[in-house]
Amino acid sequence: MNGYLHLNASFLQSLLFAVVISLFNGIAYAVHVPDALVETQWLEDNLSQVVVLDVRSDLKSFTSKPEFIKDKKTGKQRIAKIGGHIPGASLVNFKEVRADRKVGKKIFKNMLPEKSAFEKLLQMAGVNKNSSIVITSKGASSSDVLMAIRLYWQLKYYGHKDLAILSGGMAQWLLDNRKVSTISKPPFKGDWAASAERDELFATSEEVVEASLQTKADQLIDVRPIGQYLGTHKSSSVSAFGHISAARNFPTELLFTDELPIKVTSKQQAAQLVNALNIKTEEDKIVYCNTGKMASGGWFFFSEVLGYKNTQLYDGSMHQWTHEGRPSVTMVME
Repeated sequence: MNGYLHLNASFLQSLLFAVVISLFNGIAYAVHVPDALVETQWLEDNLSQVVVLDVRSDLKSFTSKPEFIKDKKTGKQRIAKIGGHIPGASLVNFKEVRADRKVGKKIFKNMLPEKSAFEKLLQMAGVNKNSSIVITSKGASSSDVLMAIRLYWQLKYYGHKDLAILSGGMAQWLLDNRKVSTISKPPFKGDWAASAERDELFATSEEVVEASLQTKADQLIDVRPIGQYLGTHKSSSVSAFGHISAARNFPTELLFTDELPIKVTSKQQAAQLVNALNIKTEEDKIVYCNTGKMASGGWFFFSEVLGYKNTQLYDGSMHQWTHEGRPSVTMVME
């Protein structure tokens, strides 16, 4: 009898240990993100069951205190400086999200990292294979939101399905008076691993060439500012002015709201914008910019907001295109 009790106690201890380990490894997560964009209330209600990844380039702000000022006219508090983070969030340095990558004989900057490097980045951020992920940013500019979207696209490419972006980011979290932490704790190392390489989300230069020849297909979408599209201005990351032949311009400014907190344009307004610019939604889409960051926003806009899943991102964008010596079109009158 005593031996039975001893064995039974040992079994219970082992079972308890397994449950604890499973909790750390994320196996006990039951919630799934409801959509590609979630609101702060949903995240607060489910915070213990998701992994929050906070993507920033301003790393010091992660542990600094937020600052507010009172509007003299309305009496309402406004954000003077975004600081702190959502409790339990893991900081992801945006500079580590993308990497140099060799294509053919050339090396291009700010590209999709190799699988092993990306796996290591996610593991060090405490992400597990079955984690439900919410990605956030400071939410103070379109550049902030694009950092979150870029990480989202890379996770999608490598096969992760259960993920979302926090609408309005940290700016919305602060405006909603939710709890804020300024203490940074290193997360437990996760076991995240890529489950796929979804090439249907990724466009190569050769696929862009083919799309550029389809002059009536509306396949290529250039999300850069109109000056760069027309060829009056040029980013230092590209070696020639202008755009890819047959591309239509859909400037990045149309993808986001213009007041703090910065959010992705609503589905209703997005559909109206596409219709106003006479972009054919039934055609396959390849979105590009200068280095793939703005283009990730265009991909999210068409694929995740409007639901056009036949959308690809040209990762190398004009940086790769022009450095490969491929032709561009300008509309500058002399």
